[in-house]
Amino acid sequence: MKALPPSLSRRRLLVGAAAASALTAVAGTAAEAAPSTASTGLAGAPVAHDRIAAARLLVTGIGPATAGFQADLHERLTAWLAFWSANSPPSWSAPVEVVGEPTATGDAFTLHTLRVRRGEHLADGFTAARRDAAHLATEASLYHHFPSVRRLPGGGLRVTDGPAAFTGSPEQVAFAGAACRELWGFAVAGTTDWRDHANRALARSGHRADVASRAGWAAFTRASLRLGLGTESYQ
Repeated sequence: MKALPPSLSRRRLLVGAAAASALTAVAGTAAEAAPSTASTGLAGAPVAHDRIAAARLLVTGIGPATAGFQADLHERLTAWLAFWSANSPPSWSAPVEVVGEPTATGDAFTLHTLRVRRGEHLADGFTAARRDAAHLATEASLYHHFPSVRRLPGGGLRVTDGPAAFTGSPEQVAFAGAACRELWGFAVAGTTDWRDHANRALARSGHRADVASRAGWAAFTRASLRLGLGTESYQ
């Protein structure tokens, strides 16, 4: 595989992933200290971007394009993409294309595809049309950075800006149960006993935490990302 240009280097993305972890840890405290723009109506006009981090933005059905994002959402998406890439297989480049689109107000984003380079060729590291381990892994990575991740018809994943945290929402519970069944091998995990299975997954990955805590949710989503993309086996 050819060496990546400096803007796409995995070393730089690892630094970004460290910043992303700091963002995840600090965001909850910051949210408690100051009201969010979403709740106060202080969000500004969307700012035009044609990239997320170094990855080119392709708007669904259009192709390469510029789209409007709220500043906080674009910053959080940049941190998330660095985190996803830093936990992906070493043979993958940093993402070079992100297929999706923000809402008209720029405070939510729907993800359809992530493309990376494998050798000389582009490949889908995640695609909404394919329900596989990488799909659940990518959903986990989004939950590591965002409070809300909605599965849309066709498999697209829509995130709404805000600090990541365990909320106990039906969407989070459904995701955690699916991750326990399809990634961690706990075939009987359901909506009532998913927490026990998720805590078993945490123990397997070396964490002593409750999945419903801030630290536990962050650890569970990180470990599920790595398991789903094949960078850890946790045997």
